[in-house]
Amino acid sequence: MHDKRKLVIAISSRALFDLQESHTMFEEEGIEAYCRFQVEHENEPLEQGAAFPLVKKLLELNSLGEPRERVEVILLSRNSADTGLRIFNSIQAHDLPITRAAFTNGGSPFRYVEPFGADVFLSSDPNDVASTLNAGFAAATMLPSTTSKDSVNHDKLCIAFDGDAVVFSDEAEQVYKQEGLVAFAKHEVKAAKKPLPGGPFRNMLAALHEIQSEFPVDESPIRTAIITARAAPAHERVIRTLRAWDIRIDEAVFLGGLAKGEFLRTFGADIFFDDQQGHCDSARQHVPTGHVPSGIANAKSNSS
Repeated sequence: MHDKRKLVIAISSRALFDLQESHTMFEEEGIEAYCRFQVEHENEPLEQGAAFPLVKKLLELNSLGEPRERVEVILLSRNSADTGLRIFNSIQAHDLPITRAAFTNGGSPFRYVEPFGADVFLSSDPNDVASTLNAGFAAATMLPSTTSKDSVNHDKLCIAFDGDAVVFSDEAEQVYKQEGLVAFAKHEVKAAKKPLPGGPFRNMLAALHEIQSEFPVDESPIRTAIITARAAPAHERVIRTLRAWDIRIDEAVFLGGLAKGEFLRTFGADIFFDDQQGHCDSARQHVPTGHVPSGIANAKSNSS
């Protein structure tokens, strides 16, 4: 039996912890004041950030069933090693098994996504996220939920993905944007049996599927969902693509353009990944959301 792969998540310190107070100080008073503040407070644990509950649930997967390292979380931070001591002290205070990190002292940390072998980079910095995606790796800007989430699945890790430009390429979305809904529907019916190319989050979904496969379906600690604006008849290509990839999705919701927020709340998503800012704004009213600025919906030429 081959060694099962692990899911590797890279995360920025501002996504993991609430660094708003010190970040504001950095912006208003400069780097020296920021460094002095962090050193003076390095023994005060930081509060949870937008991605903290997700990270905690991910790391808990390692102790389930036959224990193994199913998930590794790596810290990528613009802090220096000196100011980063508060980050590591906070990691220890919150009892998170995170041992690997890169502190870049102001430089963009996305360069370390590849050598660490990360499947995805979660950050609070949109520029770092865009750079990571442009380099060919999955990334999302963490947007905290605007309401406190009382998940209906608090005993499971529930991750939801948009389809086009996230799990799949934006091939079909390009047709929709350029030629309209009727042309999109015709294109997808014609190509229904042709699997879509993979998008930036295909590898993350595959890694989650591999973890799920260790458990009986009704006992899996993970539930996944595709929640997409697609409707019939464009649904068929999504289903056939996942079948061709041999990836199981627990729930698929075809909304035909309805707002996604209420459906994500019903699913109990611990995080939802979408490429369109409007969908993210709807989603974050209910669940933590990651904006994936990939594909035609985020092309600079379409912002004018």
